[in-house]
Amino acid sequence: MTESSAERARAPNEHGARATPADESREIHVNPSSESDADMTPADGAEGCDLATDLRQAPLLAALSPAQLARLLQRASQVRLAAGQMLFRQEEPAERFYFLRSGQIRLFRLSSDGGEKIIELIRAGQTFAEALLFMGTGRYPVCAAALTEAQVVSIDAADFAAMLRESPETCFALLGDLSRRLHTMIAEIDSLALLSAQGRVARWLLQNSQAEAPALRLGVTKAVLASRLSIQPETWSRVTRRLVDAGVISVKGERIEVRNRAALQALADEI
Repeated sequence: MTESSAERARAPNEHGARATPADESREIHVNPSSESDADMTPADGAEGCDLATDLRQAPLLAALSPAQLARLLQRASQVRLAAGQMLFRQEEPAERFYFLRSGQIRLFRLSSDGGEKIIELIRAGQTFAEALLFMGTGRYPVCAAALTEAQVVSIDAADFAAMLRESPETCFALLGDLSRRLHTMIAEIDSLALLSAQGRVARWLLQNSQAEAPALRLGVTKAVLASRLSIQPETWSRVTRRLVDAGVISVKGERIEVRNRAALQALADEI
């Protein structure tokens, strides 16, 4: 007897995550400490509409027509990850890209000695791994793992590429999204090459706060942030303590408030 496509969709992948077709309005809750079948919980009747609305948050998917979005959902699946659980590993075959519906995902590369460098922190409403559509390598260049409990929509890359060939509007949306990512990466390279550790921390604080809303919540560990900024965790602690002593910021647990934005900007501009 041959295995049905629905049965294959519900089979666990090698990382323990289980997926269901996105248009079945079902969701899988993964138990990271066990390989036994996870509980399957029916979602409410509005799940399909809610999911389509969520997907349109992403610039890459916002330009899809209703028919294209329906086609995407037919071939997509939803996966729920526990904190710390891997989604895919570096050099694994890349057949799908992802939309993060909730939680946080870290993208990172592993060095030959086992060291980990965080490349990007993905937040809800973003797509990731879509660049594989054009790389031609067929392999993920990074690892992806959940920082918190996370829900992702797994999208068929080959079918999406076929839709790109049919829709210039979607192609331009993808180019715009990738251009924004490239601009961000170039700015980060400049920051890593030119700024001191204090300058990198100051610039990160500025980028993640606003003048009208000066308080921010870290949401990740110091070790994760330090890796993202290419500094050591103790360096992050030392720099933030110095900024507190200077009255530039205040820190209470995971909450940081920018008290002197002009002074922080001056530090961020120092080379």
